[in-house]
Amino acid sequence: MSHIGELAELRAFVRSVELGNFSAAARELKLTPSTLSKVVTRLEQALGVALVKRTTRQIATTPEGELFAARCRRILAEMEDAEVEVSRSRERPRGRLRIHAGPGFGMLQFLPALPRFLERHPEVQVDVMLEDRQVDIARENLDISITVPRPDHGHLVVRKLFEFERLTVAAPSYVKRHGLPRTPEEIVAQHRCVRVASSAAMPWQFTTPTGVRTIEPQPYVLANNAAFATRLVFDGVGISQMMEFQVIEGLRDGRLVPVLPRYPCPIRQVMGAVYAHERTRLPRVKVMLDFLEETFSPLPWRRAVRAGRSATRAR
Repeated sequence: MSHIGELAELRAFVRSVELGNFSAAARELKLTPSTLSKVVTRLEQALGVALVKRTTRQIATTPEGELFAARCRRILAEMEDAEVEVSRSRERPRGRLRIHAGPGFGMLQFLPALPRFLERHPEVQVDVMLEDRQVDIARENLDISITVPRPDHGHLVVRKLFEFERLTVAAPSYVKRHGLPRTPEEIVAQHRCVRVASSAAMPWQFTTPTGVRTIEPQPYVLANNAAFATRLVFDGVGISQMMEFQVIEGLRDGRLVPVLPRYPCPIRQVMGAVYAHERTRLPRVKVMLDFLEETFSPLPWRRAVRAGRSATRAR
């Protein structure tokens, strides 16, 4: 096979693909757009396939280009990791850390905590992906995914961070217009529900004096983003059964009210940090894993609610 470029060329190709045009990548890499275009042309000639489709304003990867870009990301990440290990920098975490989380947890919990991590470890740069979908940690070159572990994570390490409940809630404005259900069945028959696509297959469950009742409410709104769905619930669009860290603050300050509080959801789920075993050799990954456990294992949203109730009683 022909020589397919040095690492600098691979980095230039990957960044051009990520930004979607040569001009933006050129500004970042301090090159000219024509230089980047020539780099990609040389790679295409060496590989014998088209990697990108060019227009006057942007570029898009071909299927072969997407495959090649994914492989380049892994190669570049492995080279960076090797440089870190060889430099014996275990005492000082540094380099780029790539982390994924769902938007619900990411926006409401991880985002407020991240500045504290960055202050502790100023030589670590963090790429954050917030998406409600199942990610492929190896193919997408991720260091850590904060997620509910799945059976297909068997080849990966799962570090338990915390267990959480699901709470059924609505906004006072919704209750004013539609009232509160008295039974789980009334939710299905009489009420509007907001659901998240990634968990839509999960039925809503309630613990009643006669046992667990399961319902399958049809969504009035089905969102593919948990943060979007949460906002709809706060705005009074419908009832939802959501992860406690998404809604517990709203319950504390009165922006939400519990629905069927005598019938709590029996489901307890685990939130974990999922990663490949070999990544823990990297100091930046190890310190992030420790930070996540330190920060979220105590369930800080529950502490905040207890503190708020104590302050209210004191007044």
